[in-house]
Amino acid sequence: MSKAVLTTKVTPGYKDLPEVRYHFPRTYLNQVRQAVGDYILYYEPRRTTVELSSFGGRQSYFGVARVVDLVEDKDQADHYYALVDDYLDFDRPVPFVEGGHYYESALRKSDGSTNKGAFGRAVRLIPDAEFDQIWKAGFAPILGEETSRHQPRQFEISEPTVPFERPIIEMTISRPFRERSFMYNVRAAYENRCAMTGLRLINGGGRPEVQAAHIQPVAEKGPDSVRNGLALSGTVHWMFDRGLISIGDDYKILTAENHVPDDALRLLNHSRTINLPNDTAFYPNALFLKFHRDKIFKG
Repeated sequence: MSKAVLTTKVTPGYKDLPEVRYHFPRTYLNQVRQAVGDYILYYEPRRTTVELSSFGGRQSYFGVARVVDLVEDKDQADHYYALVDDYLDFDRPVPFVEGGHYYESALRKSDGSTNKGAFGRAVRLIPDAEFDQIWKAGFAPILGEETSRHQPRQFEISEPTVPFERPIIEMTISRPFRERSFMYNVRAAYENRCAMTGLRLINGGGRPEVQAAHIQPVAEKGPDSVRNGLALSGTVHWMFDRGLISIGDDYKILTAENHVPDDALRLLNHSRTINLPNDTAFYPNALFLKFHRDKIFKG
């Protein structure tokens, strides 16, 4: 098994959905096959669509997942899907070069310039040490919280402190870690504002009241992705999880007839449309919205 970097655009030319599957041609079959059972990083290139003139991509690593299987694309010859699990957005995108440091050594020529030939490959195998560096950079905000939690309190007598660190893979699959990362990313995408009421409440300690809700629940294999998330206030979160309200593909708020009292309806946006993130890449994905309407919504 080997770890790898998979390149995918914001608006993919293939049938990609990074949280679920990665579509690729036979050219990369050997490399992806080596990654089955191991973890991969997703990289967003400069081009945002298949058009050569497009640009605006972050040129950054943005998430991590585990490859669980390979299947053929029955609709397109010599193309395949890598099926993934355990997807998690980074808490900050990580540029491929930062402060002159190339996270992938293969992307740097001996003269210090970028190796465009290596960069042009959509699938690149990566050493464990470089994977760990990118992972730590991507989750730096949450790792900082982990470290502070494991430092002794003021005036507490203890052994000399050491940086808190757990094995990378153990943390990647840890439910508490994933929940903190998911909450951090969803709150940031929605600027701490409830998507359905527009409320933005901050408590006395400076913490936002809004919660991070999964559209397709984790118990139903829903990923910890911002595109499978909504920032919701407590009451609205409760109603959403119980299927009293849902969301259409046009982002209209749907309510279950005779299930939602008038007092609760008055909490919702007058437009009956949810507030969306500023970045379209974080909009709720239609696949997850459909799951909620089909499996949870009582309408």
